[in-house]
Amino acid sequence: MVDIKVSELKRVTLIELSGRIDSTNATELGDALNESIDAGRNQIVLDLSGIEYMSSAGLREMVAALKRVRKGTGDLRIANPSDRVKEVLELAGLDTIFQIYETQVEAVGSF
Repeated sequence: MVDIKVSELKRVTLIELSGRIDSTNATELGDALNESIDAGRNQIVLDLSGIEYMSSAGLREMVAALKRVRKGTGDLRIANPSDRVKEVLELAGLDTIFQIYETQVEAVGSF
């Protein structure tokens, strides 16, 4: 199960996730990302500190959202991934595509 909390900050949409993201619930992450993008909010920070497991389905949703925001002037940045999630991003080669920050404050401040 995944818990998704979306906060609208001044220039950034902060999406805080906790739990597990797998093929049964990755679409919930995709829906949350797409809702923000559809609303014209294309500067997004994903806080992954509470994620204990991320499957390829979750990674696909993140990459799809990244492509959408980059078509405009936006970006999707990652804050505080757990060691396990960081490892998954590195194995998939996504650590070179996403900007990854140690803290939520750094990621939000990077915009």
